[in-house]
Amino acid sequence: MSTEARAISSNRSSSSNLKEMKLMAFMKVHGELVAAILSGVLILTAWIGENQLSGTAYVILHLLAFVIGGFAKAKEGIEETIADKELNVEMLMIFAAVGSAIIGYWTEGAILIFIFALSGALETYTMNKSQREISSLMDLQPEEALLISDGTEQLVAVSELSIGDRILVKAGERVPADGKVVKGMTTIDESAITGESVPVTKNENNEVFAGTVNINGSITVEITKPTNETLFQKIIQLVQSAQSEKSPSQLFIERFEGTYVKVILLAVGVMMFLPHFLFGWSWTDTIYRAMILLVVASPCALVASIMPATLSAISNGARNGVLFKGGVHLENLSHLQAIAFDKTGTLTKGKPEVTDVHLREEADEAAVLSAVHAIERESNHPLAQAIVQHSVGVSGFEKLAADNVQDIAGNGVTAEVLGMKWKIGKAGFVGEEDAAAFNDGIAERLAEQGKTVVFAADEHGIAGLIALKDTVREEAKQAIQVLKSNGIYTVMLTGDNETTAKAIAEEAGIDNYVAECLPEEKVEQMKKLKASFDNVGMVGDGINDAPALATANVGIAMGEGTDVALETADVVLMKNDLPKIANAIKLSQRMNKIVKQNVVFSISVIMLLIISNFLQVLDLPLGVIGHEGSTILVILNGLRLLK
Repeated sequence: MSTEARAISSNRSSSSNLKEMKLMAFMKVHGELVAAILSGVLILTAWIGENQLSGTAYVILHLLAFVIGGFAKAKEGIEETIADKELNVEMLMIFAAVGSAIIGYWTEGAILIFIFALSGALETYTMNKSQREISSLMDLQPEEALLISDGTEQLVAVSELSIGDRILVKAGERVPADGKVVKGMTTIDESAITGESVPVTKNENNEVFAGTVNINGSITVEITKPTNETLFQKIIQLVQSAQSEKSPSQLFIERFEGTYVKVILLAVGVMMFLPHFLFGWSWTDTIYRAMILLVVASPCALVASIMPATLSAISNGARNGVLFKGGVHLENLSHLQAIAFDKTGTLTKGKPEVTDVHLREEADEAAVLSAVHAIERESNHPLAQAIVQHSVGVSGFEKLAADNVQDIAGNGVTAEVLGMKWKIGKAGFVGEEDAAAFNDGIAERLAEQGKTVVFAADEHGIAGLIALKDTVREEAKQAIQVLKSNGIYTVMLTGDNETTAKAIAEEAGIDNYVAECLPEEKVEQMKKLKASFDNVGMVGDGINDAPALATANVGIAMGEGTDVALETADVVLMKNDLPKIANAIKLSQRMNKIVKQNVVFSISVIMLLIISNFLQVLDLPLGVIGHEGSTILVILNGLRLLK
């Protein structure tokens, strides 16, 4: 099978599996709910007709309630016990219900099964609620696209698109696959990908992503990625993977559950005999209290304290443009003590911008920049492109032509514009002494600010200088301030020289910086940070950041970065929006707070019910309500994180 055929097959299989999973989830929830309700109806019928029914009919109604209400949970408990070779809470409930029936408490045992089945149905429903975030995300991806081939338009399945195909996306439609705009201009709503509600303008050669909405113009898009490798698919895969990965707290609770169940069964065994001899309880009371202990001491609420909250938080993050690759990273994020940032593309925009233009006294800005524009537009250098872009916006700008353009490697460029010879480049290229003295040494002061200075000289000497800088993102400054206010130590790791690094660090408000840092040195710096702080994060976007991202306790990648950075990181910001780091930390703190609330609440309820049982003030129905009610409450409390 060819690679393309495998991609198509994989994509179709993914879509089919999703529909199958959604149908199975729907059937499971409704099946459990119907079984619980039917079980309740049978119990109610037996209770109302207790005096009219024969003893056999009374028992049969309860047996039916036991089987119908308890089948799903009993099957689940037995299968897990066989697979894990460990007893679980489902088995405790089965033992308690059967034990109640054996000592003649048919109604109490059936009520236990009914409420346990009802709470199980509600638990399945609430767990599916967070899973539906992924289903709704999948539903955003179109299944068909309008393929343009040989001047004709043809509606085809998205899975049949190949790299290089061109598709037409009309206003109001969702983009079917990742690609670049080759014709037209429009505004795109990218909130499904980035979580950002403000639409983004797209021109020719701009990237567009599958699942985003074309708002107001028709565009022709050239496919750049297979449909099973789109950014949209990566988001879905990352979130699905994250939801299947358990946090350290969840793993601890699950390990603890097996031991706890054995202890409870041992305690129940003792409880069935000891009170009869110590306190003179009747055998019926002793066994009845043992059955209540079996119910109320079961750790259902404790087991449900973490996973629903974790899944809800992961879903919340995905909906708002922050992807967690697992519960462990979400849990660790709130414990960060220090965080390191790459400079280019992370703290800064990654592209130089003109910040200052200084001219000799008699020079005209429009004339000088028109000449510089004519020369620099011949170059693909980032500095040249930034100057070209700036020049066009100057009042009085005139588009001129440059002749005899010569690139002097490592120094600059010479050319003629309107018969005048020009030199554009470094200070040494136009004259070191003249450059140093120009406008009272302004070049040196600009260099101290971390700016790159380009000189422009004509036949009369230096006509002016242009200062450029990879500017710090405003949102980066805000993010740094929020992190510092939370007591997190901030460091910048950059390959730039000392002067530039110092200037950028001061402007961004970073606590410390390391200049002239190669990729392998970034790893060493991360190790030094980890020696000083227990929990360290790293934020980056490039291939050179990948080793440092892997070294950190929590690696955070910028969504517009390289695929390597995205694959290596533990958390991905789908938009280069650093304040989302602070939001993610707050989400992590909220999750950990809710988990603690759930754990404390569930343990408190268990202790209260156990004590009430020993004091003989708790009946089995109330014990069931208290136990299962606490389970439902902790699940609902965890679901608050979806908001």
